[in-house]
Amino acid sequence: MRIVVTGANGFLGLHTRTRLLLTRPDDVVVPVGRAQWEALPDLLCDADAVLHLAGYNRGDDADLADGNTALAEELVRALEAARATPTVVYAGSTYVDEGHWGADSPYATGKRRAGDVLRAWGERAGAAVREVRFTGLFGEHGRPHYNSFVATFAHLVATGGTPKIVGDRELPLLHVQDAAAALLAAMDTDEVSTTGGSEPIRPPGRPTLISEVAQRFTHMHRIYAPVGEIPALTGEFDVHLFNTLRAAMWPQAYPLRPVPRSDQRGTLVETIRVHGGTGQAFVSSTNPGFTRGDHVHLHKIERFQVLSGTGLIRLRRVLSDEVLEFRVTGDEPAVIDMPTHWTHSIENIGDDELVTSFWTNELFDPDRPDTYPLPVLTGRDRPTSAAS
Repeated sequence: MRIVVTGANGFLGLHTRTRLLLTRPDDVVVPVGRAQWEALPDLLCDADAVLHLAGYNRGDDADLADGNTALAEELVRALEAARATPTVVYAGSTYVDEGHWGADSPYATGKRRAGDVLRAWGERAGAAVREVRFTGLFGEHGRPHYNSFVATFAHLVATGGTPKIVGDRELPLLHVQDAAAALLAAMDTDEVSTTGGSEPIRPPGRPTLISEVAQRFTHMHRIYAPVGEIPALTGEFDVHLFNTLRAAMWPQAYPLRPVPRSDQRGTLVETIRVHGGTGQAFVSSTNPGFTRGDHVHLHKIERFQVLSGTGLIRLRRVLSDEVLEFRVTGDEPAVIDMPTHWTHSIENIGDDELVTSFWTNELFDPDRPDTYPLPVLTGRDRPTSAAS
């Protein structure tokens, strides 16, 4: 498929493009940000689907009410100019639902009108238009003071601040990767049940007190930050919050430094301590000049610790060119936890065998490995055939 993604550089756009890259590598993804907007009619030619994620969620009342509507109108004009009738999936908001506390806000007004504009075009053009209405989205790499209060709280806790809660209330929260999965399911029309092709799809969020998010981040950071002790992760929501916090701490907080304990017998360094949950630990040996890894995870927490030899750990965020490097040796204990959405590898750059300890927070499941081959250094964002 040829898939055009508007708002491609935003929070939801980047997560959706990452999911497309890793789960649908044969599709052609055309990212459209502000710099490409004027070329939209040309980019829409031969498109099979459009994921319309561009929008305003901050600004004055006019921006919120009129900006989202204008973007939908511009998309329709571009579709008509290109004479294209792809499936259009639109990222809406539960704010527009009747009875929602924000239903009369300028933001809800703009999102409601944008949906009406796209559905009207679909009826005229005989094209499928599907709206996915999202509740509060959160996850890795959200912008503090912009994308959500969750991103703000994670940033504050990661940098030594304290979240301030004004008007504590329960809000439904949805991890951004679950939102991306819902968009792709909506794009594949045979996987979605709708009423007359127009009933909005509403991925459910997890009802969560604002104060609960602050408390969990604070608790996780208190356990994790000193030496890398993994907090109790009792469910998927905890894992999502922990990954969000780790992303806010990355890379300034790393490597983590476990405390060596020595006596006349030698030295003991704790590789991993977990307050709760399950996990898997293993050790590998790597010959000089060889590299392991070159893969990326969407959810899995993975820890590297070199026990002997000298290794170079490289990481690159998906859809980015910048490569970070950490030189680690068995002589100076260091722990580095691989952030989600960063492809990573470890190369033996020494003259002796490299022995590395690995840990993940879940047992390996061949049916759901959450391990996507992707080189760090070569063939940018072109998945390889198998993980190392």
